Amino acid sequence: MKKRNRKIAAALGIVIIGGIWYNGAQSSKALPSEQASPTSSFTPLPSPSDEPSQSPESPSPSASQAPDKSPKPSASASNPPTAKPTETKPTESTPPTEAVKPPVKESAAFELLADSLPGSTVRKNKQGLAVITNASSLYVLVNKQRNLASDYVPKDLIVPDVPFSFSGDSPKKQMRKAAAKALESLFKAAKDDGIKLKAVSGYRSYATQKSIFDSNVKRKGEKVANRTSARPGQSEHQTGLAMDISSASVGYALEESFGKTKEGQWLAKHAAEHGFIIRYLKGKESVTGYSYEPWHVRFVGKEIAEDIANKKVTLEQYFEDAETAMARKA
Repeated sequence: MKKRNRKIAAALGIVIIGGIWYNGAQSSKALPSEQASPTSSFTPLPSPSDEPSQSPESPSPSASQAPDKSPKPSASASNPPTAKPTETKPTESTPPTEAVKPPVKESAAFELLADSLPGSTVRKNKQGLAVITNASSLYVLVNKQRNLASDYVPKDLIVPDVPFSFSGDSPKKQMRKAAAKALESLFKAAKDDGIKLKAVSGYRSYATQKSIFDSNVKRKGEKVANRTSARPGQSEHQTGLAMDISSASVGYALEESFGKTKEGQWLAKHAAEHGFIIRYLKGKESVTGYSYEPWHVRFVGKEIAEDIANKKVTLEQYFEDAETAMARKA
């Protein structure tokens, strides 16, 4: 009985050892195949054309990738310095660019100004002040650089037959005769068109202008006063050729809003037909030295007034063009 059991145990041992040997043999056969088989965990290196460029500051490649042995572009090669623009120096063939003033348009009206050109109608007095020598001319130019003498008073002052914004007698109702007659024509044309205008202020003496300017300095300060009113001797009102005009729509006040009223717009459109210009234009403050005054008209005669209106210039600019044209002919 014991002998039989030993045989059975020996047989079982042989079976177990055989099974173990068989499994090992199978495992050894599969091992080379698994090593050679590519798996999804392997990532091939990109081709040179697909590889993104890396700056010197880029991180090193990971251990799973082979290092890129291709030469890296230097910072100077990848980011070349910006070239400075070439400066073009003016030569005889390429002169420097300058603002070109448009040529002066000739005008027959310039001939009327031959004896009134600014360059030949001013002198310095003992105080060094530039004083006008043609004060009685209908074309006299008065501004901050050209002063009327303190004792100048026009000899032909009259009161035009037009409505005024105030009653009673006053020197400021007066104008020189030629200007007064032209004002009557202007007011009649306005009335015919259904426009109601009233005269506010005409002639002012040197003394009156001084009083007005000094009062404005006290109320507004000298800087503001010098833009909105003239110093004595620098006012066109002293020539007797200017008149301030207003309407009921602005309470007969002298203010910029008058220019937007139907009366102010009519005046700007038709003044030249009767020999007047709007003396201090909007946008021309740097030329005239004064703020825009749509109420202030100045008599210069029909021919010159219409020429100035068509050219849309100030009296200063018109005289400048006239002097240029006269010099060209000389």
